[in-house]
Amino acid sequence: MIARLLSRGQRALRGEDSPGTDMGLLYAVAIALGFGLVMMASASFGVAERELGQSSYYLTHQLVYIGVSVLAGYLVFSTLSLEFLERHSGMLLIAAFALLILVLIPGVGREVNGSTRWLSLGVARVQPSEFAKLFTIIYLAGYLVRRGDEVRSAVRGFLKPMAVLAVMGVLLLAEPDFGAFAVLMGTAMGMMLLGGVRLWQFGALLVFGLLALAVLAISSPYRMARITAFLNPWADPFASGFQLTQALIAFGRGEWFGVGLGGSIQKLFYLPEAHTDFLFAVIAEELGLAGSLAVIALFTYIVVKGFMIARRAEAAGRPFAAYLASGLGLWFGLQAYTNIAVNMGLLPTKGLTLPLMSYGGSSMLAACMAMGLLLRIDLESRRVLQRHVGGVLR
Repeated sequence: MIARLLSRGQRALRGEDSPGTDMGLLYAVAIALGFGLVMMASASFGVAERELGQSSYYLTHQLVYIGVSVLAGYLVFSTLSLEFLERHSGMLLIAAFALLILVLIPGVGREVNGSTRWLSLGVARVQPSEFAKLFTIIYLAGYLVRRGDEVRSAVRGFLKPMAVLAVMGVLLLAEPDFGAFAVLMGTAMGMMLLGGVRLWQFGALLVFGLLALAVLAISSPYRMARITAFLNPWADPFASGFQLTQALIAFGRGEWFGVGLGGSIQKLFYLPEAHTDFLFAVIAEELGLAGSLAVIALFTYIVVKGFMIARRAEAAGRPFAAYLASGLGLWFGLQAYTNIAVNMGLLPTKGLTLPLMSYGGSSMLAACMAMGLLLRIDLESRRVLQRHVGGVLR
């Protein structure tokens, strides 16, 4: 379905002798979506039957989310020009702020599990932070093009976007959504580093950022409890450490090749959020170390493809596209690897989904839009390079 849609969009964008879509990235995304759907269904049947009386509830909804998200990714790929995004990057930043403010208005935002992160649209709930991350990355790519010399030569060029992100961080922490804040700041700082910021400035801000995160963690009983449980989950395995200990048990049961697809015990009411934040633990239990490494390799391939597309855009003389592709690759990698690390007990629980795999409409939609943007960047860069060299890139 994905390949067919993109093929149609590609024919509309190019002539018969134009370069083609990066099929490696396209197939990797398709594999992630298909494999994720199978594993999400396996992880959710039991909880859906118990809580909703309909075992296929989450599977049905996820199929709808994937269909809508693939269509959105196709539309981004086939209709949104990079010039349009660069020209309106400031408006997208304003939209990101508006969404994050809207969710904090009493009576507008919806609270789930103690966090106010969702807006209700009647038929579905939307998590604004997912789109705020995407819009902010687009804005930063535009800023690095407009203010690149200032970023590389003056402190103020570095501090201006960081001040904007600090305000956004306050809004995210007010929800609270510590995971989205950490991923967004990590992505932004990575983009600034790639934009040529002086290393001493980057290092100073990194130290300041780590100290600020430490203060935030210590000052909040909610976050402090998560850190304590992360450091020693076995100290209280039936309360604060319950989720992490159950995830670690899942990894232990999986051994080399897993207990078999559908054979997980931990997903049967032991491991909370098994079909969302802790899907990777179910993968590890059912498919073992081999399946876990395959998933990590798949995400690594997608991230590497993102940076290869960024390098191609830079070679084509398209700095906005290069920064944007780098930012999307950083975001995708940080979120995927952070989720995996949380599942393995290497980081405190953050409430981040596994991109393209975990249950959830907002994260799926944002991820597919990001992949559509990467494919668009690649296609436009190939077309520019083809005109320059007079041949088809392979």
